[in-house]
Amino acid sequence: MVNTTDVDTRHTKQAPCMAPNPGKATILALGHAFPQQLVMQDYVVDGFMKNTNCDDPELKEKLTRLCKTTTVKTRYVVMSEEILRNYPELAQEGLPTMKQRLDISNKAVTQMATEASLACLRSWGGALSAVTHLVYVSSSEARFPGGDLHLARALGLSPDVRRVMLAFTGCSGGVAGLRVAKGLAESCPGARVLLATSETTIVGFRPPSPDRPYDLVGVALFGDGAGAAVIGADPAPHERPLFELHAALQRFLPDTEKTIDGRLTEEGIKFQLGRELPHIIEAHVEDFCKKLMRERDGGGLSYDDMFWAVHPGGPAILTKMEGRLGLAGDKLRASRSALRDFGNASSNTIVYVLENMVEETRRRREAEDGEEECEWGLILAFGPGITFEGILARNLQACARHT
Repeated sequence: MVNTTDVDTRHTKQAPCMAPNPGKATILALGHAFPQQLVMQDYVVDGFMKNTNCDDPELKEKLTRLCKTTTVKTRYVVMSEEILRNYPELAQEGLPTMKQRLDISNKAVTQMATEASLACLRSWGGALSAVTHLVYVSSSEARFPGGDLHLARALGLSPDVRRVMLAFTGCSGGVAGLRVAKGLAESCPGARVLLATSETTIVGFRPPSPDRPYDLVGVALFGDGAGAAVIGADPAPHERPLFELHAALQRFLPDTEKTIDGRLTEEGIKFQLGRELPHIIEAHVEDFCKKLMRERDGGGLSYDDMFWAVHPGGPAILTKMEGRLGLAGDKLRASRSALRDFGNASSNTIVYVLENMVEETRRRREAEDGEEECEWGLILAFGPGITFEGILARNLQACARHT
């Protein structure tokens, strides 16, 4: 496994940062890790068809079209030619391979989560012994004891660390993890919560079939990796808070539970997204956002006054959101950049979006170009249920904007 270039979340030469509200949880550091296998989107079609011994011209044409429409340029994946040599049955139809998939996945997600957590802890600068809680998120493993214990042991955390695991929350898992970490940090004075997310598509890898057209969407869109964050309230002088997590909200939409559907079978996980998903999100997102925005004392926020850190489930979801909310074209830039560089990496992706925002803020402050930053914003993700997860947040690194 390899880390990409770390986002510097420790130092700035610019004006002092805004102070968080007392008792409110803040993100103190971020980190990430990726597997070694970098996939260029231009080579996905030929590589996938070769690895699965498929010569169906219609399936190849459809996958080619999907790879162009996802806007993804690069992704990281655990799957490799070496794995396929050792487990050729993964590329064959109808064979019971769940044990093999979990053997690979369980090891990979722990390794990636460990590396992302260590990168995050280095950026934070605090002692490992100061971590009081661990929140671990993954939809890519099935075992007990769960990945939370395996990660705690790999990191050398105290046996007394208080652990929470969120399993099979899908794309909303990263924001759900932030919500849980927020509650722990605010209810336990002095707590420092390590949040780690880790995902791989190994459990869903399979040869293409005309009977499963949606499988090709996953081939064109999804990536692997891990993310991490340290969350705590009332930062110490040596800590540098990035975002304040002001208020959190979760909502499920009744009668939509089959729109995002995943089932574990002997052949791996069978996963399907309904075509109506972007339209359902479009129809309900504004009411959800308005309820979150009302959590700010005094109100007065407009969409253009805010930053938007949105999990990029796919380009259609982002486009539908932009249209419904009337967002300017650059409002979802951090989300579109994460999708371009890493694909939809499920629960991890919101970490990559937030890292992009930190980097954008740093560059503007160093350039001193006078461009105003948005202090307030929303962190959003949508997952199985359909479940909406949202956090009203403050960008504490931004220059103050009067709203």
